[in-house]
Amino acid sequence: MPRELVTIECTEARKEGKPPSRYTTTRNKKLQTEKVELRKYNRFLRRHTLHREIK
Repeated sequence: MPRELVTIECTEARKEGKPPSRYTTTRNKKLQTEKVELRKYNRFLRRHTLHREIK
């Protein structure tokens, strides 16, 4: 299967002492070899922040 499930986590929440928000998404392993970065909503910070892929 070329698609895999990945978890993305907020990069700004830990700096501010808040719990991190996490989302699950998919990516194509063959076409996108680097880690996923998306702007998603963090409900603890009440704004959109950068979320990066974690393992």
